[in-house]
Amino acid sequence: MQETIKKSGKFQFLEVGEGKPILILHGLMGGLSNFQGVTDYFPSKGYKVIIPMLPIYDLPLLKTNVKEFAKYVNQFISHLGLTDVTLLGNSLGGHIGLLVALLYPKNIKGLIITGSSGLYENSMGEYFNPGESVKDRAALFIVQDAIKRKLISKGGTIVEGTAGNTGIGLAIVCKEYDLKLKIVIPITQSIEKKETLKKLGAELIEVDAVPYADPKNYIKQSKQIAEDLNKTTSNGVYWANQFDNTINTEAHIQTTAEEIWSQTAGTVDGFTCAVGTGGTLAGVSIGLKNKNKNIRIALSDPMGSSLYSHIKNNKLESSGTSITEGIGTGRITKNFDKALVDDAFQTDDTEALNLVYDLIEKQKIVLGGSSGINIAGAIKLAKEMGPGKTIITI
Repeated sequence: MQETIKKSGKFQFLEVGEGKPILILHGLMGGLSNFQGVTDYFPSKGYKVIIPMLPIYDLPLLKTNVKEFAKYVNQFISHLGLTDVTLLGNSLGGHIGLLVALLYPKNIKGLIITGSSGLYENSMGEYFNPGESVKDRAALFIVQDAIKRKLISKGGTIVEGTAGNTGIGLAIVCKEYDLKLKIVIPITQSIEKKETLKKLGAELIEVDAVPYADPKNYIKQSKQIAEDLNKTTSNGVYWANQFDNTINTEAHIQTTAEEIWSQTAGTVDGFTCAVGTGGTLAGVSIGLKNKNKNIRIALSDPMGSSLYSHIKNNKLESSGTSITEGIGTGRITKNFDKALVDDAFQTDDTEALNLVYDLIEKQKIVLGGSSGINIAGAIKLAKEMGPGKTIITI
């Protein structure tokens, strides 16, 4: 593919191919070697690759004010008259791209933040949701569905068993719709989650952490509480039932999968994430495979969960333990049963935590253990699929 160096005003840039523009933001020192294959891959898919070169990178400015550099990139885009731009960057370039997309969204169509070694390992920043997790999506759809079907009305009560994040999403949504919320949560869950739920107005019922087969399992107790409460409440009581309520899956078909497809400009090759309810993996797998059946879907599973064995050996068997919260399970939920899974990876806590601390130290991103499991799975899937592939995780 013919590479052409162009100059317009104070801006100099490399341009390859014809079609929809992808702007490469390659970090402080240029770092073009980090994008080997980009100038072959994207033009072959019908995109024009644009890579700004010095002097667009004003190093003293970059070191003191990243927002000013985002403004500078926007000036570059405007000067060239670019529209519907997809931004692609790794490390600092990725963070600059995120700022450009947030501050100057007018001409931006999508954002891809890549990993290392020529493998495009991207993550959806679900911490930008109001409740700071992917669970906000299911929470909103579950409540709206219950209201639409007239199963609950203003002043009614939502009851749910949750390890925390779905509860936080429900608490935010319930406030919006003037609903009460009762959360049944294992006593082992983090203090931070419990305190957040209380501050958002949820009533917490803490119970012992026991397997799903036990009648006192937090999920089964939440169902019983909802049934008992419904006998004495006039405005309706609704058991959210995130694990087996397939509106959860629908939420990710309609939102998460669509956003991944749009924001990668249809170049996504693989997706992986861990499973709690199974809604995210199921919904994204269905949504993406509806657009391209060749997109590879993989489960990222912690130790102590039975799903890795289920995918690999068709047996629900577990080994080891994990400190991660809200992921891994020993049963097939109605949501997970819908998932279109091609492969599975298993990750121990040491590997996951090393990735979490690496992100804190090197990229100043603070995430939890489940994100470590997801990122480990994304790296494994990327290595399996090879260089030049776009891999997405949560």
